[in-house]
Amino acid sequence: MLADPRAVHLGDNTEVVLATGVSFEDYLERFSGLHCELVEGKVIQMSPASREHNNLNDYLGTLVSAYFELRPIGEIISQPFTIKLPNVEAKREPDLLIVLESNPHPVYSTYMDGPPDICIEIVSPDSVIRDREAKLLEYQTGGVKEYWLFDRENQDSIFYRLNADGRYVAHYAEADGSYRTPLLPGFALEIETLWRSPLPGPGAIVEAVRLMLGVGEA
Repeated sequence: MLADPRAVHLGDNTEVVLATGVSFEDYLERFSGLHCELVEGKVIQMSPASREHNNLNDYLGTLVSAYFELRPIGEIISQPFTIKLPNVEAKREPDLLIVLESNPHPVYSTYMDGPPDICIEIVSPDSVIRDREAKLLEYQTGGVKEYWLFDRENQDSIFYRLNADGRYVAHYAEADGSYRTPLLPGFALEIETLWRSPLPGPGAIVEAVRLMLGVGEA
């Protein structure tokens, strides 16, 4: 049912409950695209993201999109877009998610029914516990192969990968300062670049990806 918008304390921050007793189908029909998440039947309105958060989100999205343009093995999707994970009650909207062509789970116009290959979250001051604890457990339980977590304020990054036992193991940048994953052959994420201000623009990003993959100008 509809709830009077009210602030409630959930985890590490105060969030607004827009409605309670909401099914997933009802959530998709009435709240999809409104920057909300469905947790235990409650529609939780997410706090507005900061300019710095959005800039990093745009940079990562452009970087991975450029990679997929040159190596078309998947796609990157930005929120608002919901994921429905098996054995997980909460329905989340990651900042970014990566779906490879080999992923067998269906992707619809507003949600994915199953785990994406990679979920990416950018930590905000009001999302520390949600991102570092709640979503970490949910993405692990739901079978998301990798979970990338970035904290721009503290210049911290961590990359979780599922091991053979279905548990996340933390990975970090290699000796050259870049993170590489077997899911994205040839891709190298230079961590120090993430903390620059301003971040590289589209032209510089495309050139960096060309150099990364050894692709010359057409």
